[in-house]
Amino acid sequence: MNVLVVGSGAREHALVWKLAAEIGADQVCCAPGNAGIERLVRLGPSTQDPARLLEFARQERVDLTVVGPELPLSRGITNLFAREGLAILGPTREAAALETSKAFAKELMARYGVPTASFAICDSADAARRALARFGFPVVVKADGLAAGKGVVVAPDHETAERAIEDLMVQRKFGESGDRLVVEECLAGEEASFFVLSDGHGAVPLGSAQDHKRAFDGDRGPNTGGMGAFAPSPFMTSRMEARVMRDVVAPVLDGMAAEGREYRGFLYCGLMLTANGPQVVEFNVRLGDPEAQVVLPLVESSLIDLMQAAASGTLDGRQCVLKRDVYVGVVVASGGYPGAYETGKVVEGLDAVERMTDVLVFHAGTRVREGRVITGGGRVLTVVARGDDYPHAIARAYAAVDLIDFDGKHARRDIGRKALIATGREGSLGSPA
Repeated sequence: MNVLVVGSGAREHALVWKLAAEIGADQVCCAPGNAGIERLVRLGPSTQDPARLLEFARQERVDLTVVGPELPLSRGITNLFAREGLAILGPTREAAALETSKAFAKELMARYGVPTASFAICDSADAARRALARFGFPVVVKADGLAAGKGVVVAPDHETAERAIEDLMVQRKFGESGDRLVVEECLAGEEASFFVLSDGHGAVPLGSAQDHKRAFDGDRGPNTGGMGAFAPSPFMTSRMEARVMRDVVAPVLDGMAAEGREYRGFLYCGLMLTANGPQVVEFNVRLGDPEAQVVLPLVESSLIDLMQAAASGTLDGRQCVLKRDVYVGVVVASGGYPGAYETGKVVEGLDAVERMTDVLVFHAGTRVREGRVITGGGRVLTVVARGDDYPHAIARAYAAVDLIDFDGKHARRDIGRKALIATGREGSLGSPA
């Protein structure tokens, strides 16, 4: 069973780590990968171009390709592989519109009765400005297209909302992603991420998590791709998960199939748990990052078996068994992220962290230069710790984070605090030993 994982981030490192443990490192490869993934498996070409990846998959006689990030999905890698008869897990370009177009996702939810915030789709800056009066403040302004997790602004006032419209649609901060904007009601409640694996007809729940999007403690600062996460979310009870499967996952999958966009692959449901029940904030057509780094270690079942079944449309009757542990992941980022930052900084302390028990380090923006790991991106590493409870997992994670150092290192210091509050354990951090 030869598997190709497409991608180069910490999410893909977590996927490779899980799959290599299940089916053997010599049967897993990754393209393009990173410095951490290279220590586990062989790397393929440094590209996300579907045609080159198809050529590599043929050369390596790959039995199943698993796509991590959204970019190759938006470029139609699944369409190409399927036409050529190669098994692949990930939605088609048409189904990936659930993430690549926020306007499409909102309209689909409206058509099929999926609970979500009220919204307006705006094709001009003037239309977006007019929409502000409809919703009041705070209000959410979103670029329609892909923006690396940074095209969403929660505006507390008119000035901030106007600046977001200017940045996204007029100044084109994220290029064509700002051709259209979605302006929507700002929901109140607890956020949670819920993951399923779909074969186009049904879905298997993979568990929940909660991420931290803002750059600084206390959920302050600009949105990022994610500064840390914990799993499972204490807010996602079994009753809540059943409700999300019934009211969100089932109608979305049925609606996509009815419209000729059958959905196969991982589906990320970003939720706001409001007083009126769960409402969808966004969909991602992949595992989240950094959520994957804390969700995948919880999976007790064979992930490769589940993925094969999803890719072949035979998930019916299967379940995903999860461990009873908790995991906390802290992103270690370059100073200045998500704005301008420097790369090429030598990363120290990784050997010391590897000697810790119940700690994993998943690489994201890393490279190797002269035998040393150096920074190569905004998010550099995700440090993940296991615990019997949240206090111990948090303490262990930060003990490991403190052993890692490089010039400009930045990490939030409050990852998991919401879990402590939810479980009545705030102020009870345990020993990292």
